[in-house]
Amino acid sequence: MVRLQKVMGSGRDNTIVLIPAYNESRTIGDVVLGITKTGMRVLVIDDGSTDNTEQAALDNGAMVIGHSRNLGKGFSVRDGIRHVLEKNDFEWIIMMDGDGQHHPEDIPVLMDATQAEETDIVIGNRMLRTETMPFLRYWTNRFMSRVISGICALHIPDTQCGYRLIRVSALKRMKLTSKKFDIESEMLIRAAASSMKIISVPIQTIYGGETSMIKPMRDTIRFCALILKYCFNLDGLRRSEKADGGRTSDPPRDQRS
Repeated sequence: MVRLQKVMGSGRDNTIVLIPAYNESRTIGDVVLGITKTGMRVLVIDDGSTDNTEQAALDNGAMVIGHSRNLGKGFSVRDGIRHVLEKNDFEWIIMMDGDGQHHPEDIPVLMDATQAEETDIVIGNRMLRTETMPFLRYWTNRFMSRVISGICALHIPDTQCGYRLIRVSALKRMKLTSKKFDIESEMLIRAAASSMKIISVPIQTIYGGETSMIKPMRDTIRFCALILKYCFNLDGLRRSEKADGGRTSDPPRDQRS
């Protein structure tokens, strides 16, 4: 009798946390420490910060890849993914921000969702408790989530949430091209185009006095450009992805740990 091997869910040993960061010295240390003290490994992509982000991450146990100049969140995420794929040591990647809006306490919530059923992406949902969410951010999230959900033919309540857990084998099938904050939307569109399973789980909604790196007008234009790419099937957004790992030209960087 042939026995099928069950695909393993996410756990501390087979998962790495990827954090793109730009001038986050005030918060990145506590975020990294909250993860490394559980025994999990953390990779920070320091995207040309001019403050002490890199050293704060290193001091609290993270590996750091540094960019010599600011290249954008999407570029940083793709750079981190490429590094993980090259090492081939992990089955899952958790993506989160370093500004304190994503709490390490929610990591088990994302992981637990992979134990009960086989899935490819688990995305955090902040839209159940929105009292502290800024007015503009709330309505932007609602609008973009409705559009992306329609494209994906799947209800995803918070498509703009960067706190997500993704199977490495799924990332190998995506040809990601976004350089800025539209990376989150592109990832979901490409996953849906390849019939990957996407689920959402509730996470904490945290907003403090931090300054958002998102620029509503500029990033809305980028979002619309992404939708046009989908409508006209540019970059293969409506085709099944091939296993090319989403490779791009190497940015200027160095690695420290």
